[in-house]
Amino acid sequence: MSRQIAFITALLLAVSPALAGGVEVSQPWSRATVRGASVAAGYMTIDNQGGAADTLKGGVTDRAERVEIHQSREEGGIMTMRAVPKGVEIKPGKQLVLKPGGYHLMIIGLKSAFLPGETVHVTLQFEKAGDVGADLKVVGFGANGPEGTKPAEK
Repeated sequence: MSRQIAFITALLLAVSPALAGGVEVSQPWSRATVRGASVAAGYMTIDNQGGAADTLKGGVTDRAERVEIHQSREEGGIMTMRAVPKGVEIKPGKQLVLKPGGYHLMIIGLKSAFLPGETVHVTLQFEKAGDVGADLKVVGFGANGPEGTKPAEK
């Protein structure tokens, strides 16, 4: 009986969003990369369920040299991307959606390619909540979300 309880508990933890320090991370994902690529991007939704604002400062992973917060946006008809070294504040009761074409994790200095079907563990670093783990589900090259079924829009 205790083995069944342990199995069910492990299963629930595996499918439930990560919650730490009032910060909840859900639907973490990344696109597959080609062999030899030096960068990848990570996406997810982060809810601040705490009573105070918190700031996502960056992260770490053993799969790359560093993890930074970047923002893509259109300026004068041209898509640009820039690092956000001070991080992104998430007000209490609000959420930050890291997605293609907006804020995202820039995973720099890859040590190996991200392959479809694998997971890549990252530790997000928050000013108040501290370290929060997330497992990026790696989906296909043209995927538009964690389910990996939609091609990216052009």
